[in-house]
Amino acid sequence: MMFFLALLIGVVAGMRALIAPTAVAWGAFLGFIAVSGTPLAFMGYRFTPWVFTVLAVLELVSDKLPATPSRKVPAQFAARILMGALSGATIGAAGGSLAAGLAVGIMGSAIGTFAGSALRFRMAAYFGSDRPAALTEDLLAVVLAIITIALC
Repeated sequence: MMFFLALLIGVVAGMRALIAPTAVAWGAFLGFIAVSGTPLAFMGYRFTPWVFTVLAVLELVSDKLPATPSRKVPAQFAARILMGALSGATIGAAGGSLAAGLAVGIMGSAIGTFAGSALRFRMAAYFGSDRPAALTEDLLAVVLAIITIALC
């Protein structure tokens, strides 16, 4: 189950880089994910979820700007992989296998990046505009993140 959850949160990171660590930090802070005593205990600190929440909101707003770079450009891709790795590793650490969670989180974020890009392109063609596609992708990422944390 831990591998599935790390993969799923990685996919979320591939769709929206900062939603995944935000959800994981809130899950750790609220006690859904037991990270105390692990190298990633900071994910459960009092201010960590708030910092990630502010960053996630900024990401959601900036994604709607006219000149937002593609998620496949190196900086965007690296951020998604890093956040998938952090989120997957946190879930893995709670399950007793930080390294496995890290690896599966990276895989999930790569899948989410490429599949999310293709899905958004198709949705934009269907809607005739990118904005409804982006909002749908935002909603999907948030719902998947909540489901993942609820299953932890």
